[in-house]
Amino acid sequence: MIKRVVNVLVLIPVGIVLIVLSVANRQPVTLALNPFRPEDSVLSTTAPFFVYLFLATIFGLVLGSLATWFAQGKYRKRARVEANEAVKWHGEAEKHRTRAEAIASQAVVPVSGK
Repeated sequence: MIKRVVNVLVLIPVGIVLIVLSVANRQPVTLALNPFRPEDSVLSTTAPFFVYLFLATIFGLVLGSLATWFAQGKYRKRARVEANEAVKWHGEAEKHRTRAEAIASQAVVPVSGK
């Protein structure tokens, strides 16, 4: 529940800001990737400024997701190891339960005869 509230409190304002910036920044902007010759058209692209805003946002989301994924890798590995151990111990308990039931069924209950 708290996660949903935080998402709403963060994502809705970010979305509103992006929409407002998109509407306000529709003029074309040239992005030059060659710092020594910015007029070089091979390494430059022209697009509305809001396209660059959206691309930067998407890039940040992907980069943040990857950082989170790699940071949580040790926890996922630990969960896999513990799940495998739980399966192993569950199988071991089943084996002992079956063996105990077999021993109990073979035990002869003495009947007192009168």
